[in-house]
Amino acid sequence: MLSGDGTFRDDESASQMGSVTSIEGSKVHLELGLRNGRPSVRVTVGNLVRIRAGGAILVGIVTTLASAHERGREPGAFASLDLLGQIIETNGVPGFCRGVTCYPAIGDTVELLSPSELRIVHQVSVANTAAVGALYQDPETPACIKLDDLLSKHFAVLGATGVGKSSGVTIILDEVMRAKPAVRIFLLDVHNEYAASFGDRASVINPRTLKLPFWLFNLEEIADVIYGGRPAVDEEIEILAEVIPLAKSKYAQYKEASDRQIVKRTLGKAGGYTIDTPVPYVLQDLIALIDERMGRLENRVSRMHYHRLITRIEAIRNDPRHGFMFDNANVGGDMMGEILAHLFRLDPDGRPMTIMQLAGLPSEVVDAVVCVLSRLAFEFGIWSEGAIPLLFVCEEAHRFASADRSVGFTPTRRALSRIAREGRKHGVHLGLVTQRPAELDATIMSQCSTLFAMRMTNARDQAFLAAAVSDASNLLTFIPSLGTGEVIAFGEGVPIPVRMTFRRLPSIRQPRNDTSGAAAGDGAAVAGASFIGAVVERWRGATMNKVGGQDHDPIGAVRLGRETGPEGAQGAALDHVHRRLLRRPLDAGDTVSQAGPHAATPLWQQGGV
Repeated sequence: MLSGDGTFRDDESASQMGSVTSIEGSKVHLELGLRNGRPSVRVTVGNLVRIRAGGAILVGIVTTLASAHERGREPGAFASLDLLGQIIETNGVPGFCRGVTCYPAIGDTVELLSPSELRIVHQVSVANTAAVGALYQDPETPACIKLDDLLSKHFAVLGATGVGKSSGVTIILDEVMRAKPAVRIFLLDVHNEYAASFGDRASVINPRTLKLPFWLFNLEEIADVIYGGRPAVDEEIEILAEVIPLAKSKYAQYKEASDRQIVKRTLGKAGGYTIDTPVPYVLQDLIALIDERMGRLENRVSRMHYHRLITRIEAIRNDPRHGFMFDNANVGGDMMGEILAHLFRLDPDGRPMTIMQLAGLPSEVVDAVVCVLSRLAFEFGIWSEGAIPLLFVCEEAHRFASADRSVGFTPTRRALSRIAREGRKHGVHLGLVTQRPAELDATIMSQCSTLFAMRMTNARDQAFLAAAVSDASNLLTFIPSLGTGEVIAFGEGVPIPVRMTFRRLPSIRQPRNDTSGAAAGDGAAVAGASFIGAVVERWRGATMNKVGGQDHDPIGAVRLGRETGPEGAQGAALDHVHRRLLRRPLDAGDTVSQAGPHAATPLWQQGGV
């Protein structure tokens, strides 16, 4: 125990709980001391204890408790514990290490671990550790994570909906940014809930501000976009594989030429470009090459494949929901460097984190977009030789890397798996967040050496977690009964398996979906014909083809933002709260935002949303 002058002293009368009766490998059984028929020291499952063995202090965790009545013995109480490691002195400084070099003997005294020893075990003062909460055994003792091991060996946060999983992720990323300013963080925000959690430390990208040109997509990814997640037509894919390298070569030849007709006559082979070389090309050149080949064919069936492919490309090109891919599709321009710098905060300017909001993207292209972002993150790590460490955090990971190979987009699973298997060699680290670990690809999960397990009630998820945990697996019996914000951490990122509580975030920083912040009275204030009409107008406009190069109808925008209707007050209420309910200011400045002052500013220097 800790004395008033700060020195260490034993307090055996307060902490001695029993003595060793039998040993089975790393499991130790003991008989508890009694006082007035009850254990002299209150102990429960999950308490950390110490056993003096020679010059070392062995550390264990209580896993079972039983009374003599249950065992059919004389009056008494008994407990079992698992050995976790030992406290030894090095150069006069006590420290904790996993594993034991000597075992206890029959009759050795077992005591509760003192607060000072708890601090030694959890390495509160060691460099590159960060406090993320408090210990279950002693709320006054900080619960720490080892950041180097957490990042370099990947981690996963698991738990059912509503248990504080997103708040835990926020706290972990907070500490990474504080202790590791060189690390860039890229967070896939599936439900648009993290924007308020990081404030001006993060750049927020949403479908309206995302710039991910179609030529950055490889063949599998662009095919998934063209076919909307449905199976592709082999004959049409063969056509794309043939003409895309030619379109890239054509763009390279005429990008600085003034007479495109001359370039056409000199166009030869693909110029060394492959289907997956990330260089620009122009969509109208691609369509022209397909049309040219279609004109040479006499077989009607073969011509139909070319015609359908052109139709598919034109359809997605004119869909305003795909504007993040096809804006300036017929203008060109090599912005790959700026796009990478913007996505991965290569010039952080005080914002080392990117929050990529996926809600609002067309559901049929989300998998392809996640695949592109994952692949770009990994390949940037390869070709930069890991110069800038990157933490890639994937929310709802089971959606993108499902254990069921017939579900989801295979290249997305492959891209995440590649980061999990090889990313640490190239400075790309992975964080997975999921509420259904049983549905997550087991190969990817096995690469996460640190697990933060929060409350889970599904039997399959608990069984999956039990198979993934190798030490102190008895702690898993607590998983269904953990409180909100409580977590059991296993693996390399924590000194020992530990039950702890994440610290509480201020309410303003707690992750929440955009709509969850609307006041209860807002809906009643605008629930009139004018409001509903404006919503329907915007709904329809989001899925209308572009006409004359316009992305939306300015008259509809004015109606949405300013229509008053016969009620007057309801229209004014809509104008007042539509920023909160509809999440987009549709006033006069909104229609020209992309041509405004941001147009001359590099992408990575533009602020978040």
